[in-house]
Amino acid sequence: MTASLTGGLSANPLRQGLRLERTPKPAILTIFGASGDLTVRKLIPALYDLARDRRLPPEFTVVGYARRPYSHEEFREILKEGVAKYSRSKLGNLWESFSKGIYYFQGDLDNLQNFKDLGEFLQTLDSERGTLGNRAFYMATAPSFFAPIIENLGGAGLAGDVRNTRLVIEKPFGHDLESAQNLNKVVQQVFHEKQVYRIDHYLGKETVQNILVFRFANSIWEPLWNNRYVDHVQITVAETVGVENRGPYYDEAGGALRDMIQNHLMQLLALTAMEPPSAFEADTVRDEKVKVLRATQVGQGPNGLAAVRAQYANGWISGEPVPAYRDEPRVNPDVKTASYIAAKFTINNWRWNGVPFFLRTGKRLAKRVSEIALQFREVPHLLFPSSSAGQLNPNMLVLRIQPDEGISLRFEAKRPVADIAMRSVNMDFHYGGTFEVASPEAYERLLLDFLLGDQTLFTRADEVEAAWKIVTPLIERWEIQKASDLNYYDAGSWGPSAASKLMDNGRRWRRL
Repeated sequence: MTASLTGGLSANPLRQGLRLERTPKPAILTIFGASGDLTVRKLIPALYDLARDRRLPPEFTVVGYARRPYSHEEFREILKEGVAKYSRSKLGNLWESFSKGIYYFQGDLDNLQNFKDLGEFLQTLDSERGTLGNRAFYMATAPSFFAPIIENLGGAGLAGDVRNTRLVIEKPFGHDLESAQNLNKVVQQVFHEKQVYRIDHYLGKETVQNILVFRFANSIWEPLWNNRYVDHVQITVAETVGVENRGPYYDEAGGALRDMIQNHLMQLLALTAMEPPSAFEADTVRDEKVKVLRATQVGQGPNGLAAVRAQYANGWISGEPVPAYRDEPRVNPDVKTASYIAAKFTINNWRWNGVPFFLRTGKRLAKRVSEIALQFREVPHLLFPSSSAGQLNPNMLVLRIQPDEGISLRFEAKRPVADIAMRSVNMDFHYGGTFEVASPEAYERLLLDFLLGDQTLFTRADEVEAAWKIVTPLIERWEIQKASDLNYYDAGSWGPSAASKLMDNGRRWRRL
């Protein structure tokens, strides 16, 4: 017996003008690579919090698939420790009932017979748990296993159809444009696009979703959101942590360009620059994102493409000495992987022509912060005497993604003195202080949407390929140049001095 995974409510009730509490139909979620950190630290704690909030049906079932020889009980104990450590809520009596729906299946990811045996096990669970043949598969593995898993799901007859089977693919989706296209072909041979959910956890953050609400639920911004009023846009995603023990993975992933710019920052750019969709539905939203990505390209500088890459040297973070990238554990000291990227991008359409988008991201920077800053143009005519205006700052709108989630608007105001004297002031909105509730973790929202069949916050095949096309010129340039233009910066700084040269026409990076 099969049934639709989606509940009786509309898959996206936000288009009706309100947020309804939605609960997916009973289903079995199989996690491939279930013995890894992602399952323990993110997925199971997120599912536990959803169950605590009564967003999952009592029949909901999890099957962990990995090579290690765990029993059901051993697997549950490992996950219990993860929930106790990483869940938003404290481990309580709910765990007893929640854990009864957790099972373990030992198997290899490249063994077709193991997948056929998995299919029989899932059928048994259907009868025991009342999950009605609904299937959800989550690939929490290294990217090299994505294709074998998909092919074996197809070979074992587990791909189902759009009514009862879905697949989540973690990032990175490909290593470059060609590999992304090849992986898309593998996916499309087995699954329909309506079944596929390419996940980017940044899109699950409340503050990232609020970009759409802020832009399209408030009429005052749209008249200003264009090249007539915006001088430039800065998107920053900065981390204080280094690669630590993830050096081999980070090197293989391609450093900051492939690990951050191609996905996280391109998603922020697309949400900031996209045209208003005709409806808040998955394909209408993603259509607009694809349009703006297809119009985006790397900007030009005096010496070609306007981009800088760098790697952190030793330095200080929070008063503690930290090693250079090449001295981190398990890092090959001869590898020239870039831990920092800054680049200028342009969007060739009517709305944004002539407005540069400056993107920067890096590890071991001075502060952990993610934000989008729109700097508006200067006033066309200065009404007040220059002596009273002093240093007149352009207006700036800042969307703070993390950690100080909120929105601020900078404008000029008269100081309370007898003369005309001005100063920049900020109007601030803070998520925590306004709503007084903790925001759900990104994986909670994404897992719930996945189980409900809402693809709005997941990337489509053409969207992934469009993002890879944007960064391909940089990949090709740096493959030719090897490490000849790799800069270095002190850990705890804001990156290499070369990055400031990208900011033309008197522009400057924001001080954060």
